[in-house]
Amino acid sequence: MSAETIFHYFPKLTTEQQDQFGRLLPLYEEWNAKINVISRKDMENFYWHHVLHSLGIAKVISFEPETRLIDVGTGGGFPGIPLAILFPGSSFHLVDSIGKKIRVVEAIVKDLGLKNVTAEQTRAESLPRHSADFVISRAVTALPEFHTWTQKLIRPGGKNTLRNGTLYLKGGDLEEEIRPFKRKIIVFDLKDYFSEDFFESKKVVYLSE
Repeated sequence: MSAETIFHYFPKLTTEQQDQFGRLLPLYEEWNAKINVISRKDMENFYWHHVLHSLGIAKVISFEPETRLIDVGTGGGFPGIPLAILFPGSSFHLVDSIGKKIRVVEAIVKDLGLKNVTAEQTRAESLPRHSADFVISRAVTALPEFHTWTQKLIRPGGKNTLRNGTLYLKGGDLEEEIRPFKRKIIVFDLKDYFSEDFFESKKVVYLSE
């Protein structure tokens, strides 16, 4: 799979954005040979499993300019880097507790020329209160535990179509995880937006602040 699939689902990309998405695979192949941030067997599905999956968040919300987002447990930069390419007017702070992963993120951000991304080796618990409009992440842990780590980061209110909160990429049966938040949660099925089999059980879980 090539970056063309991204262009199919997001047809209004600028030439610069198309170029940045196209450069992601060779950059990650280069860095992954030095520091393993993505499973090597998964690299052949890179654009599906990592880039398009990250962009599932963009199918449920289009961030207004100056929206502040924190990607907690970003790993190799997902979902933060693909979303930062798509929303250059918003700011993204990518955090992970593992230093070598943050070094890869910083190098790729620099190579792509992304001016709206910062990266930091830290834990969510160490970040300042009310420092983000949205916390984003890909299945770092069960949602109740993740919410305990990150709820203090989210500022009240908001200017987007969804109230400030958490946007969490998850898969499988989520009934137990979302039960404590029933009145504050919306689950979006990514199979409604993407036709590939990979997305059949993938979801974006939105939890309002």
